[in-house]
Amino acid sequence: MSFTETTTTSWFSRLKSALIKIVVGFILLIACIWLLFWNEGRSVKTYRALVEGAGLVVSVENGAVDPANEGKLVHISGPVKPVGVPEDSQLGISADGAVGLDRIVEMYQWVEESKSETRKQLGGSEETVTTYSYRKEWNRREISSSGFRQSGHDNPQKPIDDASFPVASANIGAFSVDGRTVANLGDDRPIPLTALDVNRVGEATALAKPVSALGGQAVFAFDPQNPQVGDIRISFKRSDLSEASFVGAQRGNGLTAYKTTNGRELLLSEAGIHDAAAMFETAQSENTIITWAVRVGGLIGIFIGFAFIFSILGVIGDVIPFIGSIVNFGTSAIALILTLLIGPAVIAIAWIAYRPVIAIAVLVAGIALAAGILYLRRGKAAAAPATTGALGRQ
Repeated sequence: MSFTETTTTSWFSRLKSALIKIVVGFILLIACIWLLFWNEGRSVKTYRALVEGAGLVVSVENGAVDPANEGKLVHISGPVKPVGVPEDSQLGISADGAVGLDRIVEMYQWVEESKSETRKQLGGSEETVTTYSYRKEWNRREISSSGFRQSGHDNPQKPIDDASFPVASANIGAFSVDGRTVANLGDDRPIPLTALDVNRVGEATALAKPVSALGGQAVFAFDPQNPQVGDIRISFKRSDLSEASFVGAQRGNGLTAYKTTNGRELLLSEAGIHDAAAMFETAQSENTIITWAVRVGGLIGIFIGFAFIFSILGVIGDVIPFIGSIVNFGTSAIALILTLLIGPAVIAIAWIAYRPVIAIAVLVAGIALAAGILYLRRGKAAAAPATTGALGRQ
């Protein structure tokens, strides 16, 4: 099910949009430059906090809480025993022995997809041919149909939402840990609903459709085998965790975030038994991954910002389409060059601000390397005429 729409954008309208893009481009440029600078500071502070924590952490037995460690950074590991039972009290479903319970609600909905092809016209205008297609699918996200291009594909509101129900807390020996932290570490697996469970869910939700059990789920539909838009299916999954390791500040018999001297907070957690050194190493690796991800994202944002700023040149050139294409290629190349110049420069300046010793050492090493290469090149250049002269005398 699809339909095609053809729209034409005049050259003056494109010019107006390009002017707006220039403003957006400058905003994006400033935001991404700030993001790159902030990211280096965040990375350094996190690195130093983890180094400080690794030097202070004390591994303790979980069998008893030693008051002498009050306020200190401690590492514990061992079997996890949830306190209480996670329960969806609204629908009457629980998971005995689990550390968390998740309610998953899906609705059968219309989904709109579009595919566009733009052709440049002589004089600078653009003709865009867009094909819209529609299909139905089960989706946890409520898809708004108010923005659909074609009417007749209306989605109702989702009558009940997803929800998570962690235990209040869990015990690691004599220590108590926040339940949500523990639930996030667990392995998820579905809970097959029985006919009794499905009837209980149906009575609790009171939706205006019959409920039936299908594949361990509660399906609200007049014909479960042939779903219609607005039909609902509800399922549950439990989170189980047998063993875990934690690093945090000992407060009474609980663990909370530990504040380092630079103001960063440390609360590390992993499923399974891990020593403190391995946990800090994992945290450092995660910090490196985040740092590089933000760097790449910032550089992409700077490139897009420059591309927006220069886009008006392509629009002007599109009065004759092939000239506009050449201009767009050139401005993209310029945007890439500026990105590769400004992005690393911002990161370098941030290093000077946050890691002055390392930054200066790298800078000195770079200058020394460049000077050495230049010296060798001059030496070779001076040796060449001397060799030529000696051969001439022979």
